[in-house]
Amino acid sequence: MLRRGSIPRRLASRGPATRYLAAVLIAGATVATTACGSANEPAAVGGPGEITKVTVGVIPIVDVAPIYLGKEKGFFRERGIDLQMAKAEGGAAIVPGVVSGSFDFGFSNIVSLLTAQTKKVPIQVVASGVASTGEAGLDFGAVVVKDNSPIKSAEDLAGKKIAINSLKNIGDVTIRESVRKAGGDPSRITFVQLAFPEMLPALKAGNVDAIWVVEPFLASAKGAGHRIVSWNFVDTAKELTIAAYFTSTKLAQQNPDLVARFNEAITESMRFANGQPGQVRGVLPSYMKIDQVVLDSMTLPNWPSQINRESVDKLASLAKADGVFGNAEPNVATLLPQT
Repeated sequence: MLRRGSIPRRLASRGPATRYLAAVLIAGATVATTACGSANEPAAVGGPGEITKVTVGVIPIVDVAPIYLGKEKGFFRERGIDLQMAKAEGGAAIVPGVVSGSFDFGFSNIVSLLTAQTKKVPIQVVASGVASTGEAGLDFGAVVVKDNSPIKSAEDLAGKKIAINSLKNIGDVTIRESVRKAGGDPSRITFVQLAFPEMLPALKAGNVDAIWVVEPFLASAKGAGHRIVSWNFVDTAKELTIAAYFTSTKLAQQNPDLVARFNEAITESMRFANGQPGQVRGVLPSYMKIDQVVLDSMTLPNWPSQINRESVDKLASLAKADGVFGNAEPNVATLLPQT
């Protein structure tokens, strides 16, 4: 078990990549005290007929509905996996949890994973997670303004203040591309970090000009009479891969059989979810609070069985140009699974 304060004394004087990894490991040690799983040790290899306990760090959002369905339908148990979900507020907790061994696998968006990879954090994507539908008007994420706002299109967002849930991440990267494609100047946007539940009140109060929200917050915004001016995921790439499931390099190397079984189970789960939207809506209240009206009206994302590598390359290129990675160069080939 890692001890508080021990890593900074050894690593604080080294480069930024090492300091980043040190911070990740310290956070992971903290997560290990509260999460299920075997800290710092890869999940054991189960013999024939044996069940391996596997803990996955997830964010309680619509995107992870398939993994809950997969557990409910027995897709993981059929492959010898006793699946446990550990809820986290975001990738800032999940990445260190996976690296420390508190979680065997985790769920995070592609830009967060690329950022960690450029900092030499030892992680590897193992399966697709969630994607845009690719259809303007029918996607699960968008930029919203008040109905009476003078902002009429993505181009008009230049020079405005937009709320996003995390700075230097997939929200601002895709919004800039949407504005750029519409002919606006993305360098003139001011981004403000707010949690998704805080965004609608901020918009109503006039504290921001626009908000970027995903479901179920998008359905709530539309239900309150607000207007969509940008489908930023759709504008960035066709069927954009937004997030993925990942593990530590250590577990991937020491237990490839478990990784393969997890990949098979989550892939079957996503295929099932895509074909059963009613069951997706049915499982959501089991792990998140959601109003029935919103549940019935919101747009579900796409859960493809394969990662759209071209879209990941596009995200990496855009994030690099926007300075998200500093001077580091992302390496998509080493992050994504080899096929």
